This record gives sequence, C-alpha cells and structure tokens, in this order.
Amino acid sequence: MQFDDKVPIYYQIKQYIYKEIIIEHLNPGDKLPAVRQLAVDLTVNVNTIQRALSELVEEGVLITQRGKGNFVTTDMEKLVSLKQHVVEEQIEVMYDHLTELQVTPDEVLEYLTAYMKQRKEQDNG
Repeated sequence: MQFDDKVPIYYQIKQYIYKEIIIEHLNPGDKLPAVRQLAVDLTVNVNTIQRALSELVEEGVLITQRGKGNFVTTDMEKLVSLKQHVVEEQIEVMYDHLTELQVTPDEVLEYLTAYMKQRKEQDNG
C-alpha cells in the first residue's frame, strides 16, 4: 500500500478497509487478519493499525469478539450507510475542486455526464 505523506496513515488504513468492504473483498461477518499481521502486510506500526481498527469498531463497521479478533459487521444498514458516506466524501472533494474553478452545479452535471459517457464508450470499445 502506498501512503500519502499529507494524510495520517491510520486514516488511510481506515479508507483502505472501507474500500475492501465496499468492493466486497471483505464481506459481512468476515474476520480481519490479526493486528500484527496487518501491520506486517501494510508495513506500518502496530499502534497505527490499532488506532485505525479502534475507530472502525467505534463506528460500528467492525465488531470485536474477545479472543477471536475483529470482524466486519453484519449490520447491512451500517454497510449501506458506509458506502453512501464514502461515495459522498469523494463527490464532495470533486465538487469542491470544481467550484474552486468556478464551475457551476449545472456545469458539474454536464461535465460528469459527458465524462461518464466517454468512459463507458472507452471501457466497452
């Protein structure tokens, strides 16, 4: 995993786990690797992994079972909400960047629609 020096590593790890859940590499009820294994896999400090996991537990995205580890929640409402939150976060970043360029909301929709059409043609072509 490549880390961005401008963003706290624990936050990037949370985003990575969100993505793994959203794209269903981690499914509801799946067990996450042990903290030490995650630290080795992602080449980060164990404390950094623990902070990310603790926040995910506080958010209800992960469930801790004493002596067994951390598991993805089976609360489907929580998982749907997670996806919506992550998508909205990405849209917010895009929207903020475009409004800084003085692109109007209507223009944002026009550009996005045109871009999606172009990408669809590229992906199918």
